[in-house]
Amino acid sequence: MAGDAVVTVRLVRSFQHRNFKPVVFHQVDLDQTVEDVEMFTPGKTHVHHLTPVFSDTMKIIHQAHGAKTNELVMSLDDDEKLILQNGQTLRAAGVTNETEVAFFKKEDYGLYKANPKSAW
Repeated sequence: MAGDAVVTVRLVRSFQHRNFKPVVFHQVDLDQTVEDVEMFTPGKTHVHHLTPVFSDTMKIIHQAHGAKTNELVMSLDDDEKLILQNGQTLRAAGVTNETEVAFFKKEDYGLYKANPKSAW
């Protein structure tokens, strides 16, 4: 049913410092596109106090009743399968009720993935 999903978006400020803020969205319509969700998610173009970077990429990091990664921010694996593509609906991208996705800057993710070291 449209509009009855709960989706948690993890706003990633820094992979290296493991800094993120989870935001829970209720009554999410899974038939809306990835771009529609990005436009109204903090971190895209407004609410800069939550995340100072302009996020541009979303990736599924956990689904209800599934295994979680040992990585504190998100898994670095399966990008081809888990990164949400523009033009897709959330449902087509594999988002279901109680899915958790990360919203981050792709350039920062690429740098961290090339050298996945944490700084404290």
